[in-house]
Amino acid sequence: MKRFKVFITRKIPSAGIELLYEKGYDVDVHVKDSPLDEKIFINKIKYIDALIPLLSDKIDKRLIDQAPNLKVIANYAAGYNNIDVKYARSKKIEVTNTPDVLTSATADLTWALILSLSKRVVEGDRFLREGKFKGWAPLLMLGGDVTGKTLGIIGAGRIGQAVARRAKGFDMTVLYASSARIAAFEDETNSTMINLEELLSRSDYISIHCPLTEDTHHLINAGNINQIKQGAYLINTARGPVVEEKALADALVKGRLSGAGLDVYEFEPRVTKELLALKNVVLLPHVGSATLETRSEMARIAARNVIAVLEHGKALNPVP
Repeated sequence: MKRFKVFITRKIPSAGIELLYEKGYDVDVHVKDSPLDEKIFINKIKYIDALIPLLSDKIDKRLIDQAPNLKVIANYAAGYNNIDVKYARSKKIEVTNTPDVLTSATADLTWALILSLSKRVVEGDRFLREGKFKGWAPLLMLGGDVTGKTLGIIGAGRIGQAVARRAKGFDMTVLYASSARIAAFEDETNSTMINLEELLSRSDYISIHCPLTEDTHHLINAGNINQIKQGAYLINTARGPVVEEKALADALVKGRLSGAGLDVYEFEPRVTKELLALKNVVLLPHVGSATLETRSEMARIAARNVIAVLEHGKALNPVP
């Protein structure tokens, strides 16, 4: 019986790796906490049957052609814009992802950003640690209300809907922009579907949850960012290139926006330097799904997809 070879591009929680070991697979893990050198990457995949990459690993035509035995690419992420899916399929390679499992974790983080921005949590923490707090004052660290405000959701998929459901506890009006109307979502959250331009102009908090595609690249840009309601907050926990960061920084500097909360970046891991200098911006290192439970289950899902394809020829979570 053939011993399947699996390469994992970064150390992931052991829960998934153990499943592969239990099947007797030959598992090779790149344990350094840094991206693979291209030459090393190519050498690693020459004879593998399965690849488990991260969203930061670009799996393009040239790389795929270096792995003639490859049968499945099990992305350790819900997104898959890092993979040339069409070409992989033309080579009869299954491409899978880890849907659903990170919905709650990412929705929770979105709300952490909303509340951190509105209550100036990070700025206040820094203010106190620097010894600047001299006692309560009427105008000290004034932020913005959340309760009763309007939340605009861009992309009403699983995560966008989960964020909107949490808004019910704050008595918020929920607007959403999506490619299609979702009646059940509207009934559950009393939300209203509108176009992007109207959403930008009416929302006090704008939260981005759409996938990155050719159509959504720079969806928020220099041309429409000035349509955003004066004093609104922008939150992005989806994909960095959905927002033109230079335009965002300009809008923040000019006072068009009250603040921004980002977990993803246009040129990740690099962050536009103007954003780093702003006090009204909360920046996180892409930790939307960073809970032990979520990351462990992502590892299991990726491993199960590898096993399903190698053992049975059919993926459990094929990408659309």
